[in-house]
Amino acid sequence: MQIPSSSPTFGNGTLSQVVNDAATIRRQLDALTRQAGDGLVADTYSGLGAAAAIPLSLGSAVDEATTWQANTQAASGPMQTAQSALAQISEIATHFFGQTAALNGINTTAIDTSAASARDALTQLSSLLNSKFGNIFVFSGTDSANPPIPGDILASGMVTSIATAVATLSTNGAAATIASTLAAASSNAATISPFSTTLSQPAAALHGTRPLVVAGPGAPVPTGVLASANGDIASTGSSTTGSYIRDIMRALATIGSLSGSQASTSGLDILVQDVHTSLGDAIAALNSDAGVMGNRQATLQARQLSLGDTVTALQGQISSVRDVDMAATLSRLTATQTQLQASYQLLNTLRSLSLASVLSG
Repeated sequence: MQIPSSSPTFGNGTLSQVVNDAATIRRQLDALTRQAGDGLVADTYSGLGAAAAIPLSLGSAVDEATTWQANTQAASGPMQTAQSALAQISEIATHFFGQTAALNGINTTAIDTSAASARDALTQLSSLLNSKFGNIFVFSGTDSANPPIPGDILASGMVTSIATAVATLSTNGAAATIASTLAAASSNAATISPFSTTLSQPAAALHGTRPLVVAGPGAPVPTGVLASANGDIASTGSSTTGSYIRDIMRALATIGSLSGSQASTSGLDILVQDVHTSLGDAIAALNSDAGVMGNRQATLQARQLSLGDTVTALQGQISSVRDVDMAATLSRLTATQTQLQASYQLLNTLRSLSLASVLSG
């Protein structure tokens, strides 16, 4: 684009070359302006040439890892809410486990007081099982839009059936009373179970309704437990429904059905001992299940951090070929603008000289 100093005039060839050079610089300026605007080397993969293979191959991996990371983050809140509720339920059960150790042989007023406290605790337990994180009922599993205990638990068939059994202790004896309370707490009949229709099923049928999270290429990870069935730890003992929550409900309903007038009733000691033993086994199973959930939550949190690092690393590799060096791009943009202005000035000069040559000729 320099003017040949040996030529007094300039032909069409020189002028045409300057015009072409100016057009090339203009295209370069347009490309740099776009790069400065969107920060991308090219607006299509084809514009990246051979380097396009990197974002094409890594893009899906970023999307997948980002999804897994979002999944683990979404599971964290409900898991923490469930953990908090289970801890409070364990405290309730532990309190009455201690009370039942000394319930026999005490005065009628103390029995009535314990019964009232147990009924209050049963209501509190129901509220804890209906705990929500946002719009999610954390103990409802896949039926998370609906509460696990939809009605007043004290008015449920389970509680009223247990109350009826306890009231006939003196007539039916301890063994029959214990069997009746166990049957009521185990029942999934619509007229007996305090749980929702979804959760009023055998534990085996509920296996597929646990909340799960996809946190990687392997199998989904369970992230919680159901109100009516254990998660990972089986309930054991001689007097259990197979569900520590049902066992705790049964114990509280049994204590809540006692009356001070039964202080000297034959078989009361056996009934209370059954409640005590069942509570102890239920507490052990609950705490173990909560421990498994806590370990799983810690693993998912570590997984979330690891996935974040993976996403950052993959995005860095993609950015290295897809994104421009903004400082360098702005510098080239300024230089190209200056170059284009100079080419326009040169073009005007050449046109003037060419016109002067024609006129002088």
